[in-house]
Amino acid sequence: MKNVNRIFRFLPLLLLNISLCGLFFSCTNENEPQRPNIVLIMADDVGTEVLGCYGGTSYNTPNLDHLAKTGLKFTNCFSTPKCAPSRVKIMTGRYQFRTTEKWGHIPSDEITFGQVLRSAGYRTALAGKWQMILLGEDPDHVQKMGFEQSSVFGWHEGPRYHDPYIWQNGKILENTTGRYGPDIYCDFLIDFIRKNKDKPFLAYYPMTTAHDISNDLPAPPPTAPNGRYQTYKELIDVMDFQVGRLIAVLDELQLRENTLMLFTTDNGTPKRFITRFENGEYIKEPIISKRGNETVTGGKGELTDAGTHVPLIVNWKGTAPSGKICDDLIDFSDFMPTFAEFAKAKLPENVDIDGRSFAPQILGEKGNPRDWIYNQFEGDAWVRTKEWKLYRSGNLFDLASDPLEQNPIQSESGNARVDSVRGSLHAVFDNLYQMKN
Repeated sequence: MKNVNRIFRFLPLLLLNISLCGLFFSCTNENEPQRPNIVLIMADDVGTEVLGCYGGTSYNTPNLDHLAKTGLKFTNCFSTPKCAPSRVKIMTGRYQFRTTEKWGHIPSDEITFGQVLRSAGYRTALAGKWQMILLGEDPDHVQKMGFEQSSVFGWHEGPRYHDPYIWQNGKILENTTGRYGPDIYCDFLIDFIRKNKDKPFLAYYPMTTAHDISNDLPAPPPTAPNGRYQTYKELIDVMDFQVGRLIAVLDELQLRENTLMLFTTDNGTPKRFITRFENGEYIKEPIISKRGNETVTGGKGELTDAGTHVPLIVNWKGTAPSGKICDDLIDFSDFMPTFAEFAKAKLPENVDIDGRSFAPQILGEKGNPRDWIYNQFEGDAWVRTKEWKLYRSGNLFDLASDPLEQNPIQSESGNARVDSVRGSLHAVFDNLYQMKN
């Protein structure tokens, strides 16, 4: 009897030791890859022609160029033509006809990658440009969408750059006079990374750069300390500098080998940029970008490649291929399932997810590349392959010979191959809209 009592007396300790032992081995199983931290950076109003690693020659982007040189560069990534729908699409993994109800708003029942990763045990933070609601109406909206920590400027409420109007964790940030918004957003994420370096985390950085300084306000924004606003080129310098700061802190904390870094942008470059406020109106200047000797005109707000073809750089030291190029089609809806796969997280049930994970390509594998992608904006839409693009209006373009979409192919072309392509892409439209919910 004494022996039995002794066994029961030490049983809790024995079970604890067994539990800890099992936990230790499950955490150190070499066959079980560790879930990476994820840092997603999305710049504002920056087309591929801006970055040196994509052939741009008008601007200096050394940090991004090095990230591409030591990582993986995708050449066929596509956003929507403007910021708000791109943000909904990338966070939900769903096409616009399923999610778009009102400009600058995300439906309250949508599920974001912030919620998906948070449910899987990730710590989550977002800093920069939210633009999914007027935060004065719902200060905790960012947190409701899955981001535990946040620091975002008040869209339509105040400035994003100088003397910024910032909502930080649901409250107005005090003492921002004389401070610079991009520094505050990046500082916030750096602090979040430092505090969560020993846990899996998602840091989402939808940058304010290089959007113009109008801040969506009828009145002029605060004047810069030197008495003038920054040019587009200067804001590209700021963008690249802040990316460099994040790289530096990940290096300092020795997190690069367990951190998946991604850089993309929300849409193409604008044709014009606001430089100052004079005599009651904003003065705009054209943006001149060069790719080699070629002058490239931005297409923000257009469904052309100039408005929707964006950079995508992926860097995961020691895991993703270094110095490689991938020409697979990548749609903004693909980010949600990609993150879920790496995080071993469950995608939302009973919800149509349009994205397809490109996690295998990040690991240097073939994966399951897309045959087509879909896009829509302001009453029109297209489906496209790498070579062909069909608009809902009926215009078909051979992108290999007509990348600027100057010569639509007539519906009665008499060319069997062209007619076959048109029929296949029409079928994609039909199937998509039958699935609409």
